[in-house]
Amino acid sequence: MTTTTPLDDVTLVGRARDGDVRAYEQLVLRYQGPMFRLAVKMLANRGDAEDVVQEVFLNAWRKLGQLGEDAAFVGWLYRATTNRCLNAIRARKPQADVDLDTAESPRADLQPERAVQVSSQLAALNSALAQLTPEQRACWLLREVHGRSYEEIGETVGANATAVRGRIARARAQLAEVMKPWR
Repeated sequence: MTTTTPLDDVTLVGRARDGDVRAYEQLVLRYQGPMFRLAVKMLANRGDAEDVVQEVFLNAWRKLGQLGEDAAFVGWLYRATTNRCLNAIRARKPQADVDLDTAESPRADLQPERAVQVSSQLAALNSALAQLTPEQRACWLLREVHGRSYEEIGETVGANATAVRGRIARARAQLAEVMKPWR
């Protein structure tokens, strides 16, 4: 019984850059979930998020040869996804109420009362996220949901680490205030 170790990102990126479609498919499979979760939380719309992620991966394939360093691929994806989401938000017409789709639904195996509570908490969090500025939302999501460092977030959103920390601090304060009833 032989087990094959999954290839690391750098190897897959190098192979994809050389035209290996299967290597790129592995990268897509590995990162489409995190990119979609980021996009759906930023855009609050599953359809728009799907479009953004598809565009990001198609564009990444086309421009893979322009990537300076294979190890930078994941950061490049986060930056491209975040920028496309911010552009989509800026292009939208102002809306009074946004119908929020959630990326994950509450677990079905929970008791009904708990499922309703979790669902209500998710709805409240999504509503609170929608009240943040797009830049605050992007920084908060990249830090709290995707675990990116302040420096990586700064590179992604085009700001220095101090500005990123400030945006995240303001987002946390605003979210904490809105989510007080759920504590």
